[in-house]
Amino acid sequence: MIRLKRRNTAWLLAMTLLIGFALLAAPVSAAVQLSLIGVLAVAIIASMIELGPERASLLDALHRAPLQRRITPQAREASERAAARAGYFNRNGIVMLDIGLIAMQTGVEGLAMRRTRNISKDDDGVRPFITLFVLPEEAERQALIRYEIYNHLGEEQYVHEMKTYLREGELSLLADHHLPLAGNRGVDGSGDWDLRVYVDDNLIGMHNLMLSPSVSERRRRLSGEAEAGAARGSRSHSRNLEDAVIVDEVAQPETTQLKDLLQQPSSSGRPRGRQ
Repeated sequence: MIRLKRRNTAWLLAMTLLIGFALLAAPVSAAVQLSLIGVLAVAIIASMIELGPERASLLDALHRAPLQRRITPQAREASERAAARAGYFNRNGIVMLDIGLIAMQTGVEGLAMRRTRNISKDDDGVRPFITLFVLPEEAERQALIRYEIYNHLGEEQYVHEMKTYLREGELSLLADHHLPLAGNRGVDGSGDWDLRVYVDDNLIGMHNLMLSPSVSERRRRLSGEAEAGAARGSRSHSRNLEDAVIVDEVAQPETTQLKDLLQQPSSSGRPRGRQ
């Protein structure tokens, strides 16, 4: 969308009149005429035209073009998700270049740190971070950075606020405190979690992450499922036995023919009948 700055109309009109008078009053070469017309065109583009709903000037858009190539896919996704929610505010002077989490795990070789979107209860903890590019209009001041992490049920699991001094240029901000994971009974379950980042109470990014249970928890679950399966099998077997007892066959009355056959002596010992 293109809009005109009315406040620049007066001096631009004066500049147009001067250049027109110079072209008409004195004979000048074609090169000079093209130069004057070019200067006028540049003045119009630089001073009168604005782009976008945020009223960013063309020169500002050209200044931001290199920054767009430096935005990571994670930051772009987080910004788009935040833009779709209430509380989002696009600060023209602050560009989020990156967002993510640093997981920490202590092993045999010491503390290992990795960037990840998949965390587990085997990790000692996790810290969120963002990388900002601060333009001059937002620089040289203090800002409040707020990190929030929500679990798969939408419950708040982590909140950390830190004041930082915004310097012009690139600025990487790692949270001072971490969310404990290993041994933390308050962190339960698994699934999709969310990291939300605010600058001066304005939402600038929403980053998705995945929590998985620890190895010991998985083993307990598997052993529990195995025990539950064995218990279910045992209960089923017991029910079958009980059913066999309950529906025990009822003794059938012996018929006369059956009694006779059972009581009839064998043929070898049978006495002969009278002739």
